[in-house]
Amino acid sequence: MHVLVLGAGIIGTSTAWHLLERGHTVTVVDRQPAAARETSFANAAQISVSYCEPWANRHAPAKLLKWMFRHDAPLLFRPQLDWQQWRWGLRFLAECNDAAFERNVRQLVALGAYSHAALKDVVRATGIQYQRLERGIAHYFTDQASFDSAAEAATLMQAHGVQRKVVSRDELLAIEPAFRPFAHRIVGGTYTASDESGDARVFTEQLADRCELRGAQFLYGHDVARLEASGGAVNAVRVRDRATGLLRSLAADAVVVACGSYSAPLLRTVGVDLPVYPGKGYSATFPILRPEAAPFVSTIDDELKIAMSRLGNELRVAGTIELAGYDTSLTSPVAQARCRMLAARIEQVMPGVCDTRTEAEGGNPRFWTGLRPATPTNIPYIGRTRVDRLWVNAGHGTLGWTHGAGSGKAMAALISGERPQMAFGFHGFEPPSPESLRTSPA
Repeated sequence: MHVLVLGAGIIGTSTAWHLLERGHTVTVVDRQPAAARETSFANAAQISVSYCEPWANRHAPAKLLKWMFRHDAPLLFRPQLDWQQWRWGLRFLAECNDAAFERNVRQLVALGAYSHAALKDVVRATGIQYQRLERGIAHYFTDQASFDSAAEAATLMQAHGVQRKVVSRDELLAIEPAFRPFAHRIVGGTYTASDESGDARVFTEQLADRCELRGAQFLYGHDVARLEASGGAVNAVRVRDRATGLLRSLAADAVVVACGSYSAPLLRTVGVDLPVYPGKGYSATFPILRPEAAPFVSTIDDELKIAMSRLGNELRVAGTIELAGYDTSLTSPVAQARCRMLAARIEQVMPGVCDTRTEAEGGNPRFWTGLRPATPTNIPYIGRTRVDRLWVNAGHGTLGWTHGAGSGKAMAALISGERPQMAFGFHGFEPPSPESLRTSPA
């Protein structure tokens, strides 16, 4: 079967790899000059099976209202004259209850565990090097009330097979001594030894290279002009070469839309309407000045909802989500405030460990922003659409790196006529019963 994959981020490239593993012919289309140049480019670097709680919970509405007037708020809703944003927001509010939260966590953990295993298999098979650190993920709290609630979250994760444990401040500092200068603010934390970190861009680039060596064709620098559909089926995809402006049609037996936040508007052109809306995430990458004092354990700062991960001689700090459409600029007052916040926090937590100076001060910080394709539940859409031969693998929000390998493996299985054995509701497929998961082969 010839499969056309639209998008060469971690999701699209993983899909291509696993399709090749199953003997399919693959063509990948991406508008950028190389793989992983948009959402997968500079994320938080965490493989966080244990920290996959949906944004929607019973506390979220009050927090959103409180944060609306803070430029550096962890989750900032900026109202737009955009029906899709408001529709997404209403669906998000409908998920802000305990029953929905637990239901959504169950699916996210199932996909995360499946994906982590798939990632390990790919790494073993390929030998890809991507600044991987298998040191777990820690999470520290500076507020006693928030720390007190951490036990409930840890218990929920343990119920789904994730060994996330509550640790005291001293235990956390023993796990990661780099936070000792900030110890007076830390009241406690959690830790999951099985999680890890690594550079998603480097991994995706190398996986794309290996896909090409196995015969996949990557059409970089090509825009998807339109999906060509008739008779209830996609017949081809019209693409435009950015260098020449030439248009051509690519025919395939199946088409997978893995275009991140841009998947939703593309799918709507053929009548597939999915609530995927962009969340603008930010990151900063700082050179490490004092390697002996920099952390090796990837860590989440609960107060600011940011993640810190060591990538060789650099520290990646990322977080905050801004729901304000498809803008990716770094020049607005909101964007500037969020970038300053990332730098200031690193100096608070680890003073002098990284070079957080601005360019005007002689530093070389690399600030970046990318659009996180979010669903109201945080559960991605993986599966077939109502249009024949058209499939979707999108909506992973902030968990694209965590769920990437498994989403690609599951997509390849579904296209090949198989159902992955995990408790996940694939789009266009009925969720499996617990009995079927116990009795069916893995």
